[in-house]
Amino acid sequence: MTQSAFAAERLLFTPATPNTDAIPTIFAFPNEYSVGITSLGYQVVWATLAMRTDLQVSRLFTDARETLPRSPELVGFSLSWELDYINIFNLLAWLEIPRRAKERDRTHPLVFGGGPVLTANPEPFADFFDIILLGDGEHLLGNLIDAYQQVRTSDRFEQLRHLAQVPGIYIPSLYQVDYHDLTGTIKSIQPIDGTIPNQVEKQTYRGNVLSASTVVTEKAAWENIYMVEVVRSCPEMCRFCLASYLTLPFRTASIETSLIPAIERGLKVTNRLGLLGASVTQHPEFTDLLDYLSQAQYDDLRLSIASVRTNTVTEKLAQTLVKRGTRSLTIAVESGSERLRAIINKKLENDEIIQAAVNAKAGGLNNLKLYGMAGLPGEEPEDLAATVATIQTLKKAVPGLRLTFGCSTFVPKAHTPFQWWGVNPQAEKRLKFLEKQLQRSGVEFRPESYNWSVIQALISRGDRRLSHLLELTRDYGDSLGSYRRAFKQLRGQLPELDFYVYDNWSTEQILPWQHLQGALPTATLIKHLDSAIAQFRP
Repeated sequence: MTQSAFAAERLLFTPATPNTDAIPTIFAFPNEYSVGITSLGYQVVWATLAMRTDLQVSRLFTDARETLPRSPELVGFSLSWELDYINIFNLLAWLEIPRRAKERDRTHPLVFGGGPVLTANPEPFADFFDIILLGDGEHLLGNLIDAYQQVRTSDRFEQLRHLAQVPGIYIPSLYQVDYHDLTGTIKSIQPIDGTIPNQVEKQTYRGNVLSASTVVTEKAAWENIYMVEVVRSCPEMCRFCLASYLTLPFRTASIETSLIPAIERGLKVTNRLGLLGASVTQHPEFTDLLDYLSQAQYDDLRLSIASVRTNTVTEKLAQTLVKRGTRSLTIAVESGSERLRAIINKKLENDEIIQAAVNAKAGGLNNLKLYGMAGLPGEEPEDLAATVATIQTLKKAVPGLRLTFGCSTFVPKAHTPFQWWGVNPQAEKRLKFLEKQLQRSGVEFRPESYNWSVIQALISRGDRRLSHLLELTRDYGDSLGSYRRAFKQLRGQLPELDFYVYDNWSTEQILPWQHLQGALPTATLIKHLDSAIAQFRP
C-alpha cells in the first residue's frame, strides 16, 4: 500500500522545495493511513512542516510510508488516542530508535510528540519522548523548528536545554519526579536546575482563521471528505469535558475571511464537506453559514456536521442537512436527569431534548443519535431511571424517528474539574441496566466498552511510573489481560490499578501534570468542582 495510498491524494497546498541543508524529518501517525489522513490535526501539521524550505518531511503510518531519510534528525508523532501508544513503540522499533529517551545518543533523532493526548497528560509517555509540544500547533511548530536550527550542531543535552526555553515545549528529561514511596502519591516535580522553567504553559492560538483540510483522498476513513474547523473549544464547560476545558477560550472562525474561502477551496476537489468543532452550531453566524451552503450552486454537496448542541437543532438545520445528503444527527445529552445535568454543568432542559427531536423529524431527518454517560460524579440510581424515562418520552413524542443511544463510562480527564474524581465501580452494572431498559423500549443502545474505559482512565490519570507497565502490555500482546498481568508483575513498584482509576484524589495532592499549565489555574478548577459537589445528594 506504500505508494498507492499517496498516489490518490489531491493536495490543497503546495509543498516547498527543500534546501540542500534541509533538516531530514519523519512525521508519523501511529495508526493506519486511512485513520491518520482523516485526522485534521495531522493533515495541518504535516502541511505546515512540508511548506518549510528548511525541512525535508516524509510521512510514516503503520501500513504506509513515503521514502524515508536514512538519518533523520527529527521524528514526530501526532497522538490522538491513548491506546495508539503501542504503535509508537512498534514504529520506533522499526526505525531502530531506542524506545526510551535516555537510551538515545547523538546518532539518534530527537523524538517529539503532540496532539490532544499528550497536551492533556503526557506523563505516562514522558520517558519515550525527547520533546512534547503542549497546545495548538499554529505557532508552536514554527518556534520548535526555529529554535532547533539555532542548536542543530550542538550536543543533545544542549539542544534539549535550549528547546526547553521555548513556551509550550516540554522536555520531560529536564524534570525530576519524586514520590512519597514507590506505591504512593507524588512528593514533588522539579526542574533539574534553575535555568529550566518551573512550569510549561500550554500554547493557545487566538486567531479567527482556523484549520481546514490540506489533502482530500478516497483512501481516507471518511472517503473524499474535506474538513473545515468552524469553532475551537466549547463555551458550555461541562465539568468532565476535556474538549472544553483544555482548549479554552472558545474561538470561532470568521465566516468571511476563513470559512467561506476555505469551503470554496475544498469544493473545487470534492463535494463532501465536514464541519468540525465541539459545538459547531454555537458559531454566532451559523445560520448565515447554513444559508450560504443552501445556495443552488451547492445542490450536489454532501454535508456532515459534528455533534451539535441540543437546543440549536432547528427545523431549518434538519432541512438543510437532508437536502445535502445527511439523514442523521448527533446530540450529546449526557443524562436524562435534570439534577445530574446541573451537577455536570450541562445547561439543558428535557423539553429542549424533545423539541430537538421534533425539529429533526419535521425537517426530514430519520435518525437521531444521543450520547450519554454512566457513572458521572454525583450520579444516583434514580438518575439512570430518569434517563430511561426521558428517552421513553422522547420515543412517544416522535414516532417514526429512529433513536440510538450511545453511552460511555465517565473517565476523569486532566485539567477538568472532575480530574480528582475516579471512575464509578458501579458504572458497568449501570450500563447494563440502561441497555436492558432501553432495548425493551425499542431504542438501539450502543455502549462503549467499560473495560477499555478503565484503561483509558488509567492512562489519562497516569504518571511516569506507568512507563514500564505500558512496555509490558505491548510485550504481552496489548489485550485487557495484558494490563492485569503487567500490574501483577510490577506489584510493589507502582500503585495498584485502583489508585489511578477508581480512587477520588485529594485536591491537596500533587497531580502528575501539576507542572504543566492548562487553560485554567488549579484554584479555578477546584471552585468548579466544589460547585458540582454542593449539588450532590446529602
